[in-house]
This record gives sequence, C-alpha cells and structure tokens, in this order.
Amino acid sequence: MGLVGGGEGAFIGSVHRIAAELDGKIELVCSACASDPNRAKRSGVEIYGLDPTRSYASFDEMIDGEATLPLDRRMDFVCLTTPNHIHFEHAKAALEAGFHVMCEKPITYSLEQARQLQSLVENTELLFGLTHNYTGYPMIKEARELVRSAEFGRVRRISIEYIQGWLSNLEEGTGDNKQAEWRTDPNRSGVAGCMGDIGTHGENLAEYVTGIKIESLCADLTTFVDGRQLDDDGNVLLRFESGAKGILSASQISVGVENGLTLRVYGERCGVEWQQMEPNSLVVRWADRPAEIRRTGGPGTSPQSIEASRIPPGHPEGYLEAFALLYRNYAQAIQDRKKGQSKSVTDYDFPTVYDGVRGMEFIETVVESSNRGAVWLNMP
Repeated sequence: MGLVGGGEGAFIGSVHRIAAELDGKIELVCSACASDPNRAKRSGVEIYGLDPTRSYASFDEMIDGEATLPLDRRMDFVCLTTPNHIHFEHAKAALEAGFHVMCEKPITYSLEQARQLQSLVENTELLFGLTHNYTGYPMIKEARELVRSAEFGRVRRISIEYIQGWLSNLEEGTGDNKQAEWRTDPNRSGVAGCMGDIGTHGENLAEYVTGIKIESLCADLTTFVDGRQLDDDGNVLLRFESGAKGILSASQISVGVENGLTLRVYGERCGVEWQQMEPNSLVVRWADRPAEIRRTGGPGTSPQSIEASRIPPGHPEGYLEAFALLYRNYAQAIQDRKKGQSKSVTDYDFPTVYDGVRGMEFIETVVESSNRGAVWLNMP
C-alpha cells in the first residue's frame, strides 16, 4: 500500500494504516504524506517508519518511483486520505499508471468527477474501494441479513441520524484545527459541509442494509454558526423505490455529542435498531414477541455477521476492526486478481466506485433541493 496524505497533524492516515495491516494481508511500503515536500518526507519516516527512499516528497514522485520498481516490490494500490478536492486528480493518475485505488469518501469534489472516475475504473478494470467503513461492523451485517429476509417483511420506514458536536463553534477560525479548516471550506470540501462529510454515511448505510435505492428526497440544510461557509446541520425526507419512507438527519453542531450515528429500519413484522457508539448490539423488535438483543459473535447470528467478527463474544470490536474488514475484503480481491481469478467486484463486499458516484448524486441532489426551498427532487 502507498499512503497519500496522513502526515503531521492528520488523524485518518494512521487509522488507515492500522486498519489495512490488522489482518496481515497488507503492508504500508511507501507514502507521499503532505503537500509540503519536507513535511511529506519527514512524516513517512517519523510517523510510519518507512524507508527514507520510499517516503516520497510528492504524489507524482511516488507514482513515478513505484512504477520503476519490480512488480514484486512496488505498491499494489494507492490509499487516498487527502481532502476531497484532490481525490479526482490523484485517483485518475494512479489508475492511469496501473495501480488500484482505495479512497476516502466522498469520492470526489463533484458528481461530474465521480462519473469520470467510474468510466476510468470500468475501462482499466482496476479495483476501486471507498472507505464507507460503517458497513464493516458485524451487527450491520446482521441487520442487513435480517432486513432482507422474508421474516422481516416489506420495509416501511428507514431512519438515520448522524449527529456530532465538534463544529458547534467556529473551529475553522482558530488556526488550530486542520480538519475543521478544510471540511468547512467549499474550495476543498465541495458543495456540502456536514451533509457531505457525514450525511453520506447515512445514505450509504440505508441503501446497503436494505438493498433499496432512494428514489426522491426533500432537503433542508442550515448553517448555524456565523462565519461558516457550508451547512453544519440538515434534515432530509426520503422516498425509496419500494415505497418505503424515511428521514436522514445530520448535524455537527449538536453540542456535546461525540459520534451519534443511529440506524433504524422497520418492516411489516420486525424492526432493527443499531447505534455506532454501542456497535456490538443490535436491537430486534417483533410485532408478536419480546424484543431481543443480538450481540457480535453471539448465538443465533448470521454466518455473514460471524465472518465479520475476529474475537470471541464479549470482547468489544469497534471502529478499527470495521475499517479493517473493508481492507481485508479489498486485499482478497487484489490477491485473486493476481491469481487470474475473474470474480465480480460485488463478490467481495466492500464499497466501490459505484457507491462513490451514488454518494455524490445524493450530495448534489440534497444541496439543490435545499437551495430551491426544500422541494422534492428525484435522485439521478
């Protein structure tokens, strides 16, 4: 793996490195950690312990340098952890150079760029992964299996809430918060703030668990903090292709909340409830019997959920393990490609370029709906 971004002052680069290496299938071998050449080279050595000759000063230098190495020594894929506005440029260059890509979400700065990447991925037949890491939790796998079963009945209601409080004040004005600076900057983040940053996780989870696409939506975005350029709070009414209805709420000004991601799905005979801050439990509610709590790795859970677990029940699995499951599946896809196996990318259960395009369709439709006065709009 070659890491792009994740240098001094960033938190997500180390998360990717730990998650990627957790199952022993991936090794970080090179990096281009920052836009400043000196900081880039220093970060690769001091933060990640890389060989100085493969701690590159720039992305272009890394692509060129790795391309000259023998196949058994060069990186197999590029991991992009940079702000949104750089994703397209770097992903395009990596794919054109013959490297697979794993990318942070949202996939690109705009929907147009996302669709261009989709075409490039299809033409090169390379693997493109997207880190919607919440899909990796065992109890999300359990919810997915139950919701899609005949036992659950037709889905009627889908509710997603993702609220945080870390942007309750003008953090981007202090000069001390690098994450706040770029995530609230329309020149780097894109047309949406909160809804693009965390609302897309809700959209992705809803469609992943239920298998039902959003058909149309009505959005109301708000910027509460004076001086902020992008939305920091929003609510979206959802209509799904199956006739189900839903609501998605996203906020980064909910004072005191750490990472309040909650998914609720209700069908004709059953309902499920999952919270990211209690990720090892899935509440299952029935119309005709008491509610139950299913636990990660516990009795009665599905094979898909068991496969996503690593340790015995009662030993908490969380954010890093869920993140690592995406990398484990992605690594298996790369290994199978090397062996000449031609499985479909959908056989490996990790988010792909198509999920990235879907996320950008959601972001741009939400923003347009809100800008037009909260009108109903069809998803592309």
